[in-house]
Amino acid sequence: MADARALLITGTVGAGKTTVAEALGDLLIQDGIPSAIIDVDWLRRSWPAPPGDPFNGKITLRNLHAVAATYLEAGARRLVLAGVAESAAERDAYQVALGVPLTVCRLRVDLPTVRQRLTRRQANDAAGLGWFLKRSGELDQILDQARIEDVTVDAGTGPPRQVAELVMTAIDW
Repeated sequence: MADARALLITGTVGAGKTTVAEALGDLLIQDGIPSAIIDVDWLRRSWPAPPGDPFNGKITLRNLHAVAATYLEAGARRLVLAGVAESAAERDAYQVALGVPLTVCRLRVDLPTVRQRLTRRQANDAAGLGWFLKRSGELDQILDQARIEDVTVDAGTGPPRQVAELVMTAIDW
C-alpha cells in the first residue's frame, strides 16, 4: 500500500467532476493501474441530514474511510474521488479518512458554461435547476477563497477524456 495515492477532483456543481473521474478511471485501466472511482455525493446521500451538517459531512467521511479501505485492501493503488472539499479542514479530513496521500485537482469552468451544463442536466427538474444554478456561483466563490487545490485544470471546452489526460499530466500520474 506504500505506493497508493488518492486524487480528489473538485470544482463547482456542473464542472464535470464525476464525468472526468470516470474518464480518468478508464485511462488508469488502459494503463493497467489498479484503481477505484468514488463519487463522494453517493457516500453522503441520506436523509435527513443532521442539524448543522446539511451536506452530511460526518457520514460522508465515515463512509469514505470504509470504502477506501475496502478498495485498498482489494489492491487498488489509485483512488479517484469526485467531490467537493470547501476548506483546508475538510481536505485534511478527507486525507485522514483515505489513509493515503491526497492530491486535489480543481476543475475550472466559466460560470456561463456551468449554467448551460446544469440547464441541460436538470431539464426535467425546474426546482432542482434553481438550486444548482444558485449553488454554482456560491460554491465557485467558496472554492476561490479556500484555495485547497494542488493543481487546476481547465475543463470548460475539451471532451472528458482530454480533460482527464490533462489532470493525469498535472498530477504526474
